[in-house]
Amino acid sequence: MKPRWLFHVLLCFTSAGLACCGPSAVAAGDDEPASDNSAVSSTEALMQKGEAIFAASCKDCHGQRGEGSESAYAEPLLGDLSIGQLAEIVSDTMPEGEPELCVAYDALAVATFMHESFYSEAAQIRNRPPRAALTRLTADQLRQSMSDLFSQFEGLPPPSDKFGLNAEYYDGDRRDKEHRKLERVDPVLDFDFGQESPGEGINKSKFVIYWRGGIRADVTGRYEIIVRSSCSFTCNLGRYDREFIDNHVQSGDKTEFRRSLYLTAGRVYPFELTLVQRERKTESPPVNISLSWVPPNSVEQIIPTRHLISDWVPPAFALQTELPPDDRSYGFERGIAVNRQWDESTTAAALEFSQVAIDELWPRYRKKQEQTPDENRALLRGFLTQIVETAFREPLSDDTRSLYIDSQVDKEEADADAIKRVILVSLKSPRFLYPTLTSVGSKSRAAGNQLALILFDSLPTDDWLKGSIAKDELQDASQLRSYAEGNVNDYRVRAKTRRMLYEWLNLGHFNDVSKNEALYPEFDSLLYADLRSSLDYFLDDVVWSQTSDYRQLFQARWCYTNERIATVYGEAWQPAEAASGTGLRKTREGVDIGFGVLTHPFMMSGMAYHDSTSPIHRGVFLIRFLLGRTLRPPSEAFSPLSPDLHPDLTTRERVDLQTSPESCQVCHARINGLGFALENYDAIGRFRADEKGKAVDSAGRYTSRSGEEVEFVGSQQLAEYLTNSPDAHRALVSRAFQHFVKQPPAAFGADTLDVLTAKFVESNFNMRKLIVEIAVVGASQ
Repeated sequence: MKPRWLFHVLLCFTSAGLACCGPSAVAAGDDEPASDNSAVSSTEALMQKGEAIFAASCKDCHGQRGEGSESAYAEPLLGDLSIGQLAEIVSDTMPEGEPELCVAYDALAVATFMHESFYSEAAQIRNRPPRAALTRLTADQLRQSMSDLFSQFEGLPPPSDKFGLNAEYYDGDRRDKEHRKLERVDPVLDFDFGQESPGEGINKSKFVIYWRGGIRADVTGRYEIIVRSSCSFTCNLGRYDREFIDNHVQSGDKTEFRRSLYLTAGRVYPFELTLVQRERKTESPPVNISLSWVPPNSVEQIIPTRHLISDWVPPAFALQTELPPDDRSYGFERGIAVNRQWDESTTAAALEFSQVAIDELWPRYRKKQEQTPDENRALLRGFLTQIVETAFREPLSDDTRSLYIDSQVDKEEADADAIKRVILVSLKSPRFLYPTLTSVGSKSRAAGNQLALILFDSLPTDDWLKGSIAKDELQDASQLRSYAEGNVNDYRVRAKTRRMLYEWLNLGHFNDVSKNEALYPEFDSLLYADLRSSLDYFLDDVVWSQTSDYRQLFQARWCYTNERIATVYGEAWQPAEAASGTGLRKTREGVDIGFGVLTHPFMMSGMAYHDSTSPIHRGVFLIRFLLGRTLRPPSEAFSPLSPDLHPDLTTRERVDLQTSPESCQVCHARINGLGFALENYDAIGRFRADEKGKAVDSAGRYTSRSGEEVEFVGSQQLAEYLTNSPDAHRALVSRAFQHFVKQPPAAFGADTLDVLTAKFVESNFNMRKLIVEIAVVGASQ
């Protein structure tokens, strides 16, 4: 006999709705017909009988509509089991002590009533329709918005495939056309010239090398930039005349120079470095120069070619103020916490931006407008109007202009003080911090503001979008789609998509993974950083390829590798083209390398213990993230059985042993069946055929939202299932919508998720088209 509490846990351990299995899921009793000639009347009969049984036997403990009861079970009955699965649980467990009293048709009737009335996702949406919540800017949105407040004056770089840095090599100590001997694009900055000349016709004892381009950040966070050089040099970053490291006069034996700063994802920062080798009376020292960085949560590496842009790059601004983390209780970032920490950080951010406006933006603006009459400080008022209108996402009314600009300027004699005053009151205003508070304007203005927020986490600043708003040309889906399609390749969209994929793959906790040194001596921080880069390159190539096919995330039989990875993971991980060092190259296609993200070593090692695999971690990841099913936290702390206690058991056998109690099987019957399918990959993600002298058993199973029982053996069959699974498609679309829009899909209509998922399938699973359609839906409300 199953205890009553188990009935409650079984029904409540998930929270996403499931499709109905149909009345045939449980056989009818002898005293009731399984069905009649009308499916509608059959369902009505089930509902009526189920409601009567629930009212008589269930409502005292679970509430009239499954909302919970203070006297028994406080948590509501919400979940993602199908009607057939619910009926089976009711038949096995209810009523307590006498489960034989509610079986067959009666169990099916109760399950149907519960599922259709309050249990399923559809019922939950119907009973309590979600609404788009009023939210402030998230930390990412604040950083991006301030970056674009700056870039509206300087411009944004278009996406470019011109990687590396432009290099000019000069003979002697003068940079002029006469002395320039060599021009080229250097893929990275890592040279050791020794005592030799850097190029033909260049004096080895007296030369100048000038590198210029941009550095692209894919992840928001603190970066440490490191320049190592035996010669004097100057380095600018952020704009070509913004000093970053000054070693114009080489001092002593110091050859390493470090400086850290916060960079914002999806931004390209102008970079230039001038190296000078001066002729000396004594023999000149060997010449070497390198440019490396330590990205957030990573290790030092030469800045890769993919992150260097050889085109000219306009000046850029990166907010350095630390911002508090945003709420993630719903699985995506939301700007809801308004507290002292947030208030102080937004004040500091406004003051930081005001200083760069004073130092850089205002002097350049004034110089460009020097022929314009400046009566009553008209130039300054015009400059500030441009900033405030952009920040507020709408033209200023006379009253708003008077409050935020004129009255503030009139109170200060010095331009710098006036700029600081206006920017502080404007960037602390709810008109800026709460992006949906646009007070006036057309439908196109509201849609344009939403488009910028959804795609870029930012403000409308580009001429196309501002022009479309001004002409009221964003009134229908086709106009919104045209803009989104034209800008989906923007660096900011690419960076936001990378963050979405990280959330979908639950990579937030993969920052510090270590392994037992005795068992896996080859697994160190350098290898792990290479594996992260390998996964990043793979994700980028799939999403931004011509087909942008989601299915390749599981079907691809290639990845990115280097000498270090290939040494650890074997012949299949050798690059297709001969290469050495840490530079990543594609592997050969079609070899037995694995199945995309599913078996990538970065994923497998992150979902394993330091000395063994973890089918539970892998199963939870699959069911929660890739299949979109939500599990309740375990009722008590879980500690894995030590392999030393059962040295002869495989990991699968040990997990089966520990999770065999009925209370564990409530969840682990679903978790383990998925995780076991990945048992061929050890604790560092290396393929294995056996463990403890036994062949690895990678048979697994899964019950879908619709109640379909699926069995598979190994990662290949699991990958094939994920490729074609409606549950997996729906999970990705839901995750993407929440990430880009920062609202639940149902807040935009009960069928929003179904419609978007159907369009995703119809597009041949095109990821870029999915982002476009999400933007269209989110901006249409």
